[in-house]
Amino acid sequence: MSGVRVAVVTGSNKGIGLAIVRALCKKFQGDVYLTARNPQLGEEAVQALKEKEGLSPLFHQLDINDLNSIRALRDFLKEKYGGLDVLINNAGIAFKVADTTPFGTQAEVTLRTNFFATRDICNELLPLIKPNGRVVNVSSMVSPRALAQCSTELQERFRSDTITEEELAKLMEKFVEDAKNGVHQEKGWPNTAYGVSKIGVTVLSRIQARRLKETRKGEGIILNACCPGWVRTDMAGPNAPKTPDEGAETPVYLALLPESVDSPYGEFVSEKKVVPW
Repeated sequence: MSGVRVAVVTGSNKGIGLAIVRALCKKFQGDVYLTARNPQLGEEAVQALKEKEGLSPLFHQLDINDLNSIRALRDFLKEKYGGLDVLINNAGIAFKVADTTPFGTQAEVTLRTNFFATRDICNELLPLIKPNGRVVNVSSMVSPRALAQCSTELQERFRSDTITEEELAKLMEKFVEDAKNGVHQEKGWPNTAYGVSKIGVTVLSRIQARRLKETRKGEGIILNACCPGWVRTDMAGPNAPKTPDEGAETPVYLALLPESVDSPYGEFVSEKKVVPW
């Protein structure tokens, strides 16, 4: 089946991820995989899209916090499709504002999923991306806002065009350590674990795009980070102005950029427009 194109959306049994799968099923010429940590919830979401909307998504289990699960998906894609055409890294978590979990714990749990697990899936799946493939890392407008609340020194490091993935990972680890010690604000960090995790996703995307340009030049692969907007989901709550389908628009736009274009590339995109970092 190596001639069949394939798209994968992480964390997609509900919310924005499900809306992205819905849109891709309508617009992408190829197989679309809805993934979820819980197979039952994933299969139920697939069945609902099939029975209620006449769409044809496929399911594969994926827990981005489990390297074995990521590698099982990687091996499956390699064997069945010979690679991957579209990867949308949507899976993520956020603690509610009223949550009483200690901030240090929130920082550790949030960054483990939103940054470190996203990094793991990219490290395993980016080598599978085929020429003219598209990669979209779902970040948030909270990331530039959190960046603006960082110390000048941290802002310079996060905006650097030469920062490496290793340096970025060390900064993310430092934030967790400072948060656990209750000194994150005096060390120049903003008071938002979710915001820092999404700074990580946005900067990681810039690094990955730079590396792709160096290592796979001329293959037409495009990678960007994006903000779907404030969307009515379990995570963002019922007061958000956008529906999940509206939130899916920018990620899907980036996933389906035609082969004839080479931009946006390595950017942070909101409402289909590049936002300065």
